[in-house]
Amino acid sequence: MDSKVTLGSIQKAVWAGKLPLQITLAPSESRTFDQTDPYLISCPRISYLPSLLPRLRAFFGPSLIDPGSRPHEGWFSFEGVPLKWHYPVGLLYDLYAGADPASKGGADTDLASTSDEDPLPWRLVVHFSDWPDEELVRLDADGIVMHDAFINSVKEADFLRNGTAKGIMTLSREDSAGLWKSVRDVDLPNFQRISNILLPPQSQPFRNIPVRFFLPLPPDSDSPSLKVVQSPIPPTIQPISGPSASVMASQSILSTSRGPQPQTIGSALHSLLPHLFPSRRTPVLAKPVLHGAAVPMGAPLDEVVRCSGYGDGWLYIVIRMMG
Repeated sequence: MDSKVTLGSIQKAVWAGKLPLQITLAPSESRTFDQTDPYLISCPRISYLPSLLPRLRAFFGPSLIDPGSRPHEGWFSFEGVPLKWHYPVGLLYDLYAGADPASKGGADTDLASTSDEDPLPWRLVVHFSDWPDEELVRLDADGIVMHDAFINSVKEADFLRNGTAKGIMTLSREDSAGLWKSVRDVDLPNFQRISNILLPPQSQPFRNIPVRFFLPLPPDSDSPSLKVVQSPIPPTIQPISGPSASVMASQSILSTSRGPQPQTIGSALHSLLPHLFPSRRTPVLAKPVLHGAAVPMGAPLDEVVRCSGYGDGWLYIVIRMMG
């Protein structure tokens, strides 16, 4: 099958991905404590939680103790943890609630069918008071803070891809606003039109791959509950020589060719997290999860980011321990 068709079909599937959410009002803010009916919605994985706040404020309005609260004062928590609003919904779920995507039926099994205790719908709590200032930046009524955070993330990705953020900086005001609007409204055709202006053609390699790896830490750890690993990762790697070359060849990552080889998920993880990923080919201690699915270790990173990156151009890969 033609690679463009394949990558395009994967991107469509990514944008079509949704999560069922069950959102309840914080009991301390409800006139009926924990008797308030929940709000149920099927939410796109690539979207952001603040986009739900206007409808949630309208839905829970009659139950609020404080009738003067406004939509942009809303924030979300899961099991007492404030959720970072600048992360996409799918990433947040994979970080905090996702079941092991390969626990049953193989690595490509959907999350919803792999947990002994089904994690879906994802049960969140919305608050309209007591903003956690130490953990979250406040939103504003006009959505400027949300828009700017998204565009700044796009700039970072653009700089890594091209060595300059000129692409996003020279977008017309209409296209810059349209890029965020297309993600907010899950409008893939309009998103593709604008993002194609920013992406190098497939014949032109990225300078570096915009990818972040997230490592959830155990609750009893003295460190923060989340560790983010990021480093400039080129799209290709040079074959090595010497005694370790035969080991690399046995793992089918590098051929006998002297030319550069594609940077894969496995080679990048081995480079950044060798203790968790001693093999470039096979998950031994942990596995990479993207959009709720285990990602093949041999997948070329440049292809993955083109078809499976989030709306801001980043690959957000969650590392999940095995066993």
